[in-house]
Amino acid sequence: FSSCLVISFTDQEGEIVLPSSTSMLKMVVDDFPTWLSDVDKKLLLDSTSELKKNADVIVAKDGTGKFKTVKEAVAAAPENSKTRYVIYVKLGIYDEVVNITKEKTNLTIVGDGRDSTVLTGSLNAKDGYTTLASATLAVDAIGFLAQDLCIRNTAGPAKGQAVALRVSADLVVIHRCRIEAFQDTLYAYKYRQYYRECYITGTVDFICGDATAVFQYCQIEARNPHGGLVNVITAQSWNNMTEESTGFVIQKCNITATQDLLPIKRKVKTYLGRPWGILSRVVIMESFIDDLIAPEGYTPMNSSDVKRLSTLFYREYKNTGPGADTSKRVKWKGFKVITDPKEVEMFTVGEFIQGDLWINSTGVPYDVGL
Repeated sequence: FSSCLVISFTDQEGEIVLPSSTSMLKMVVDDFPTWLSDVDKKLLLDSTSELKKNADVIVAKDGTGKFKTVKEAVAAAPENSKTRYVIYVKLGIYDEVVNITKEKTNLTIVGDGRDSTVLTGSLNAKDGYTTLASATLAVDAIGFLAQDLCIRNTAGPAKGQAVALRVSADLVVIHRCRIEAFQDTLYAYKYRQYYRECYITGTVDFICGDATAVFQYCQIEARNPHGGLVNVITAQSWNNMTEESTGFVIQKCNITATQDLLPIKRKVKTYLGRPWGILSRVVIMESFIDDLIAPEGYTPMNSSDVKRLSTLFYREYKNTGPGADTSKRVKWKGFKVITDPKEVEMFTVGEFIQGDLWINSTGVPYDVGL
C-alpha cells in the first residue's frame, strides 16, 4: 500500500541518511473532535477504512489475521523500505513491548480506534529499566505513522519513569492515538514529530524530550498523582545551541484535568512546564488552558539550578480559559507573553517542522499556519 507518505533517503552501507531540517478542542466524540464537520469526519473515516482494507498484513488476537502479536508483524515488515508498509491491528489488548527499529522505514500501524486497539506494557525505572528502555512502543525508524491506537504504560506513579511512547526518529506522525502513563508518558526524544488529535495524560514531565514537535488539536490531561503534590506537563531538553534547534509547540489544544484529578486539583500544583535542558523551549499558543494550572505557570527543574531560568525559551500566545491568565506568571527572563503574530509564525507546522514537505502525503490533516 503506497499511496501514503513515502520518505526519500539514501542507503549507504546499510545506514539511512536522515533529511536535514530546513476552534478549540472541547471534547471528543467517537474518536473525533467536535470541531470536525460531518463531511470531514466521513473523509477521514473513508481514508482510514481504505488504509485497513489495503493493509499489507493484519494482526488479530482471535487468529483472523496473519499474526497474533504486533511484534511478529513488525519483525516481518520489510527493511529499508521506500514504499509504505501498513500493519492493521484489530481491536484487542496487546500486552507486549514493541520496538520499531531504524531499518523498518515507512511503516504504518493502524488500529480500530484509540479505545479499541490497546498496546500495553509496564516497564519502569524502579524495576531497573532506563527511561529510553521503558517504552511500550519505541520508534527509531524514519517515516513512522501510528493511527487509532492506545499506547499505555501501566507501571503506576510509584514506579518512576515509565514511558508509553518513545519517538527517536524523523518525520513521524501520531494521529488520533491515546497515550497513557504517569511519569514521562511521551518521550519525544529527538527529530521532527507531529501529533494530531491525540489524548495524552500523565503526571510528572509527561511530555518530555529533545524533539522538534508540534501538537495540534490534542487533549492534554494531567492526572491524579496518587500521593504526589506536583504535576508538570512539559520537560523539553534542548541543551546545545550548536546542534539543531528543538522545542515543543502546543497549538489549538486543550489542557485540562482528568476526572480523578478534579476533586483534588487545588491540592496538587500543576505546571505547564519545567526546563529539563538549559535551552528548554516550549510555545503554547491558541490553546484552551483550564484552571488546574498554577498561576505562575512554570517551575524550576530543581531549586539549585537557576541559570536556565534565563536561558530557557517559554512563550504563550492567544490562549484562552481560566488557566491562560498570565498576570501572575513567573518573572523569569526566559518567559514572555507574545501579542504579535509575526513572533510566532516560526513555530507553525509549516515553519517549525517543515510540515508541507512531508505531512501532507500521509493523509493526516494539519494546520500549516496560525
